[in-house]
Amino acid sequence: MTVALPSGETIPALGMGTWMMAESPSRRAEEIAALRAGLDLGLTLIDTAEMYGSGAAESLVGEAVRGRRDEVFLVSKVLPSNASAAGTVRACEASLRRLGTDRLDLYLLHWRGSVPLARTVEAFAGLQEAGKIRHWGVSNFDLADVRELAGLPGFCQTNQILYNLSRRGPEHDLLPWHASAGMPIMAYSPVEQGRLLDSPVLAEVARRHDATPAQVALAWVLRLPHVNAIPKAGTVEHVRDNAAALSLRLSSEDFADLDRAFPPPSGPEPLAML
Repeated sequence: MTVALPSGETIPALGMGTWMMAESPSRRAEEIAALRAGLDLGLTLIDTAEMYGSGAAESLVGEAVRGRRDEVFLVSKVLPSNASAAGTVRACEASLRRLGTDRLDLYLLHWRGSVPLARTVEAFAGLQEAGKIRHWGVSNFDLADVRELAGLPGFCQTNQILYNLSRRGPEHDLLPWHASAGMPIMAYSPVEQGRLLDSPVLAEVARRHDATPAQVALAWVLRLPHVNAIPKAGTVEHVRDNAAALSLRLSSEDFADLDRAFPPPSGPEPLAML
């Protein structure tokens, strides 16, 4: 399964996130093994950020992909406090050093800050021209933000947002806007950091398919052709479980039951961030 970017390039529908990784030296080898196992399974999109562990997650990813960089669609993010014209370039170069690579496949503004969007977009364009990033995008942008962004030069490739069964607010207006604009959504925390797994309805749907509740939650996010997901998995077993969600096809009965348990929005809602 893949998702098409506005550039025409396709990326994996299911990737790997790294938020809260590289926080314990005792888990480092296990986390690197998990990322490498994901690459073996075709989960070749890896998402990280300068904020995660103050750069430690980027260093972890760099070690995990060493020797396999060309297999990976590598995503990182600049903090809004660093997103000035010059600051974005400095932040990107620091991320590249930690990742041990000469380019990022996708560079995102982590969330909107006080720097005018035009300045950050200008910096992204310069980084593209220099070959340090291939594409750029945003994260945690609501409808007003992406509409403003659409009026600026350049081609935003994605908007990474919090989206899962218990966070369906974007379905009212943001997801339809993205679908009509041909710009995909990248869903972070698609299993709500595990909190969805206690749902008896998810458990029942999983039982029907001989699957796990997490696989059902991921398959639900991946039902939309313009949405991909980046769950974090710190063990090889967890990565394998996530990858199995790609072959899970939910039925109309499953969707109806999940809609009753997790109702879609009845009106606009503020975009949530964890």
